[in-house]
Parts: sequence; structure tokens; C-alpha cells
Amino acid sequence: MTIAESRSQGVSYQELLDSDTHEVNPNLRLTGSGDLGTMNIPVERYTSQEFFDIEVEKIWKKAWQMACREEHIPNVGDTYVYDIVGESILVVRSAPDEIKAFYNACLHRGRQIRECSGHAGKVLRCPYHALSWNLDGSLENLITEWDFPHVEPENFSLPEVKVNSWEGWVFINMDPDCEDFYDYIGDLPMHFEKWAPHKKFVSAHVGKRYPVNWKIAQEAFMEAFHVIGTHPQLLVGAGDCNSQYDVFGNFSRAITPNGTPSPHLQWEPTEQEIFDAITDKRLDEESMAIIPEGMTARAFAAAVARDRLRPAVPNVDEFCDAEVNDSMYFTLFPNFHPWGAFNRINYRFRPVGTKVDECLMECIYTEDFIGDDRPAPAEFIELAIDEEWTDLIPEIGNLARVFHQDSFNLEKIQKGLKTIKADGLTLTKYQELKIRHWHAMAERFIVN
Repeated sequence: MTIAESRSQGVSYQELLDSDTHEVNPNLRLTGSGDLGTMNIPVERYTSQEFFDIEVEKIWKKAWQMACREEHIPNVGDTYVYDIVGESILVVRSAPDEIKAFYNACLHRGRQIRECSGHAGKVLRCPYHALSWNLDGSLENLITEWDFPHVEPENFSLPEVKVNSWEGWVFINMDPDCEDFYDYIGDLPMHFEKWAPHKKFVSAHVGKRYPVNWKIAQEAFMEAFHVIGTHPQLLVGAGDCNSQYDVFGNFSRAITPNGTPSPHLQWEPTEQEIFDAITDKRLDEESMAIIPEGMTARAFAAAVARDRLRPAVPNVDEFCDAEVNDSMYFTLFPNFHPWGAFNRINYRFRPVGTKVDECLMECIYTEDFIGDDRPAPAEFIELAIDEEWTDLIPEIGNLARVFHQDSFNLEKIQKGLKTIKADGLTLTKYQELKIRHWHAMAERFIVN
């Protein structure tokens, strides 16, 4: 499958390779044929400050990226601070049905207008000299206006950043000439429409810093190929290498079936053992439930999930077993990973400042709720580099143990990439298709 067949922009991967309209170090470019499955990914893309600087200018300052949820700014005057690659963006609920975003800096001496998210009131006031702007970005108070004869108030508005939203997620783009948001996300809304993410609430928001390139962390969550080595306890209940991988324009998707054993297993588990693996039963624990005779673990797990969801999702019986069982994980370029159906997970990965080898991984749980009153979003909890995911078991349950296993690899990958002696990384052709697609997308942004 060529990249031209997998996205609507109509520029093939081979055309990207052949392009001579840019000045990028050839050691940082993809090589190989025009097929996604044969591209060669340079190691320097994870270790080079030069490539990171290209990402900052060509990707982070030009791509649409998720900043927050609408429920983080429900009331007029609410703000959310989103920091990325040295830039600080202030997302503002400027009117009941309007969201705006500005560069978070006072036009007087450059002081951040808001240091943290929260309610700003009726104006955005700089704490340094008290200059203030209305919520729509227009100047509200210049303070000693007589001493600013050179300033024209009507031309002293806060510089805006493009903003849009989809299913409750708020996106920003720093490029004034960027692609239309809905053209950018393409058919993604069609995939999620049935599951109505905008009706959910943030039940947990946690993150951890890593001393690694942000793509190393991100790519650890874009395939199920690593389950056999990193999460062997999951093999009894997850069909890892039976996963399906697809690419659609600027986003990709994987579907990993649960409630079915991995083909890697050299023995045949019972249905009860499969169910116990799904529910993360420990050796010293009783089974969460006993499967009725003649019923499969997959069907029983779906029935249990429906009973759990029914109070908040009365029509849950309309959804198939795959929608309540399986892992459906999407990636919207460059760094947003919403999971489909009734899985609560949404990931975001981003660099910390302008460091090539430090990043922040975030996991945002979104869940259905009972009644009409949406619960307030959970406060963000961030782990430092030397803290462990297992500290967050109360917030995200057993997923924290899985993240702990993933964490074990990441620093070793960064270290290994600095010493590897190869022309590039040798990825699988199919199971790591999402990663290949991401790098082809990055190439498109770098060339343009």
C-alpha cells in the first residue's frame, strides 16, 4: 500500500523521497521504496537535536494538536494553559458557545498572562503591570495609556492561534495558513460518531516524564507486537498478533481482539483462564466470576461489561461484543491517541520544552456518566522521572502495572539508539504499520 493510497493529500511517499524542494539533512530523511512497508527510518530521528528542531518548526508549529477537553473550560472566563516545544498557548472560553486561543504572553514585556489553568474572570490580566485584554483578545486596559502614545489600542489585541473542537476535544494550530481542521481529521468523526465521546467526562488524568525522545514513548503504544516480550501475562486473553492495522489519511488505527488467546501460546487455556487473564486475576486471588458452562470467555466478558456500562449507557445492548471487549486504538498525527468504543483510554505524548530526550506521556480516562450533570474533570497528576506508574493504581487501576512494564523498555531504547550500528531501524512490515505511517506523515510535513 502506497502512502498515496492511504491518504487524501494525493502525494505519494515516493514523491516525498524524490522531492528536492527543501534543505533537510539527507541522513534524517526516510529511504527505501515508495511502499510503507519498506521504508527505512533513520536512528537520528530519535537522537538528533537537528531533527528535533525540524519537528518543532515543521510539525509542532503547523499540525493540529489536542490541547484540552471542552469540560476543562466549561464557563465563560475559564482558561487552559497548553505548553508545547517552548510555546505557551492560552485556551479561553470567551463566550458560552465560543473558544479562542492566544499566545500566552503579554504584549508589553512578555510575561506569561496565565501560569496555570483556571478561571480568569472577565479579563485576561497580566500580573506584572496589570495590562489586560478582554476574553476575545481585544485590549481592555493599557494602564497609563498616556505613556503608550505609540500604541494603537485597536491594533494591540492578543495574537490568536487557530482553534477548533471535535467530540469534546479542543485542538489548536499555530500556523495561520494551516489546513482546515475538518479536512485534517478526515473521516475520523465517522469512526467515533456512534460512541459519542463528547458525552463523556474525564475521570482520571495522569502522566509521567521520561528521559527519552517523545516518539520512543509514543511508539510503545502504537502496536501489539511488543506484548509477547513486555506483557506476557496478557497473552492468555489477548490476540496480540491477530491485530488489524489500518491507515486513513492523517490518522491510523489498530484493533486488538480481547477474550481470545494469543497465537504465540504453546498451550490451550480454558475459557475460565482466558477470562481470568482479561480481568487481571492474581495468583492469590479468586476469580472475579465463574463462566457459565457452554459460554466463551469473550461472550461472558462482553456480558459483564454491558452490565457495568448499562446504568450510564442504557442502550449498551445495541453494541457488538467487539465494541465492549476489544482494544481499538487510533493515532491522529502527530500525538493524539484516542481509543474507540467503550475503552476509557486516551493518550497524548509531547516533548518537554525543546529537549530532544525528555517527554511527557499522558493518559486521560473518559467515561460515560449517570444523569445529566457532567462530573468535574479529574485534576492532572504528574509523575516525575524517578516516580513509578504503580503509584497511580488508585487512579487508573491495573493499567498502571502495564505502564510500569512499558516504562522498563523506554530508557533502554534511548540508550540503545545511541550505540546501534545500522543504517536505520528495521520495522515489521504490517504490525508496525502505524509507526511507518507516522514517519511518512512527518516526512510530508518536513517537505512542505
